[in-house]
Amino acid sequence: MDRFAGHIIGIGTASGTRLVAGLWDSSRFGRFADVMIEDSAGRRTLLAPERAIAEYVRSTYTFDDVVVTPVTWTLTTRRLTLEAGVLQLAADIGRTTILGRLLGLVPARLATSPRWLTLIDPPARVLVKGVRTAGSAGNGRLEYYGALSVRSITGASASWRGRDLGALAPVDPPVRFGFSSAPPSPALVSVVTTIVHPG
Repeated sequence: MDRFAGHIIGIGTASGTRLVAGLWDSSRFGRFADVMIEDSAGRRTLLAPERAIAEYVRSTYTFDDVVVTPVTWTLTTRRLTLEAGVLQLAADIGRTTILGRLLGLVPARLATSPRWLTLIDPPARVLVKGVRTAGSAGNGRLEYYGALSVRSITGASASWRGRDLGALAPVDPPVRFGFSSAPPSPALVSVVTTIVHPG
């Protein structure tokens, strides 16, 4: 069983490009960040800081392109800045959402339990469009998203390959990297992701 604890940020842009970044404080690879990008034409790109990380993420999700590049980030209570080769991102972080406050009422040990996340997956699909809490991680593995808190994103600026991506927008259409999308409203989610290997 592999556990990744940290944050996931999902944002959309006026250009139609959507970005999902994993900011992992602890994992089997230590502290790192990776970014998944889907442009308006539906092309999906992974940016990862090491080849081993890229291979692991590619075995779990689906991409058209994989780029190994340094990924650096700074996250405070109010702002995220991230650079990953030809991607630059800055996002303003707002208050905890109503959903985030509700999630905070669930004990962390329960909120990250695969059994609990399997149980709540059907209502989660209904409550938050595109979001699931349990599903396939490929190669016979299972994956579970245990969200602990959700904070809104109030503003963002991003450029990709030298092109400004435009103003902050919903994550719409949903991204197509794996079994679950990011919430439609741009958000920073405190999360523990668990991947269970067969056997």
